[in-house]
Amino acid sequence: MPEIKKVNLKNSFGKFTENWSPRIGGDINDFQIKLAKFEGEFHWHHHENEDELFLVTRGKLRMQLHAEDGGDVVLVEGEYIIIPRGVEHCPTAEPTCDVVLLERNSTVNTGHIENERTVHELKSI
Repeated sequence: MPEIKKVNLKNSFGKFTENWSPRIGGDINDFQIKLAKFEGEFHWHHHENEDELFLVTRGKLRMQLHAEDGGDVVLVEGEYIIIPRGVEHCPTAEPTCDVVLLERNSTVNTGHIENERTVHELKSI
């Protein structure tokens, strides 16, 4: 049986400093809780097969969306947004934020784009 433990988000976010490089905070069936620090703008992308949940725990996040998808949404601490698969989006921290992501363990952080911010092997907290 796996170890059952509580997790303190503030302490977990304090264990790394890299921006746009998610860490695995836990596994739930085929999903993962990922912790990420955002600074500035990411890039426009989408995920073909995965929905994503973004929960802001510190700071402010602007989720840029195209007008046909409702336009930009600003999130502050304690708020979350679910981005459905296929919806192009661009997370932008204003200026920095800590975010909990809930997504399938197969989700690549840069979606359909491969670039210098793509992380295939995530570290665990």
